Amino acid sequence: MALYKDEKLKVFTLNSNRDLAHEISEHIGIEMGKCSVTRFSDGEIQINIEESIRGCDIFVIQSTSSPANEHIMELLIMIDALKRASAKTINVVIPYYGYARQDRKARSREPITAKLVANLLETAGASRVITLDLHATQIQGFFDIPVDQLVGVPILADYFQTKNIDDIVIVSPDHGGVVRARKMADRLKAPIAIVDKRRPKPNVAEVMNIVGNIEGKTAIIIDDIIDTAGTITLAANAMIEQGAKEVYACCTHPVLSGPAIERIQNSKIKELVVTNSIPLPEEKHIDKIKQLSVGPLMAKSIIHVHEERSVSLLFD
Repeated sequence: MALYKDEKLKVFTLNSNRDLAHEISEHIGIEMGKCSVTRFSDGEIQINIEESIRGCDIFVIQSTSSPANEHIMELLIMIDALKRASAKTINVVIPYYGYARQDRKARSREPITAKLVANLLETAGASRVITLDLHATQIQGFFDIPVDQLVGVPILADYFQTKNIDDIVIVSPDHGGVVRARKMADRLKAPIAIVDKRRPKPNVAEVMNIVGNIEGKTAIIIDDIIDTAGTITLAANAMIEQGAKEVYACCTHPVLSGPAIERIQNSKIKELVVTNSIPLPEEKHIDKIKQLSVGPLMAKSIIHVHEERSVSLLFD
């Protein structure tokens, strides 16, 4: 491991994604910052930073995945501790930004939780956010501090390129994901198709029809989040019925809650490719799921931010 020379760069991790955090610190070439996250007897979170961070650029790695409330609270308390310990900058690295699905008022009397979380992070004292594939790109505008949004498409596309699959079509599971599908299609030089679906209520998907030619082709469905896997498995089954040769699926954030694993296991999906923005517990490791690491990308982005270099260069 090549050692990173600047002692003013420090990386800390909380409890949501320790394996990814340690991988990031290894790629950078520094030791993980020393801090303890414990509990008072009533369950309140207690954080202690066990080294001097005065005048340092601090990067805290924490996905706000399930249990989201716990992980957000840990992050807010850590930011406060860092601010009071005279950190020069507090850069919050959030591989998966939770509460992002409510990014507007779709119905009357609804909250906008993505904005609320942004307010909490800023008020606590974060000076920058580095995140990966926000559910809606306009969430960047909810912050008054810099937001660097990394993208997972190149990592997923590179994996499929190594498989040398012929006659690919990239499929967006809904109209909102067309831009993402187009980016993937450009990298793989493939056409796109769109699943036209109606969703009667949250987490219940009803596939209607497929716009585009999928007959005899290998379909790759791409999404940012797979939660209960209802949409993706129904879409895969519909594509096989409508003449697709094989169906792969991929996403950046494998939330995979409730019946997701069972649905994927029983579906026509040949392989589901995900990243480690959210750690997968042992019971979710099935043969059909392939997990790729965002560690090298996150490590490079941290170095670029610390050295005041362009982050967008990483995707050119």
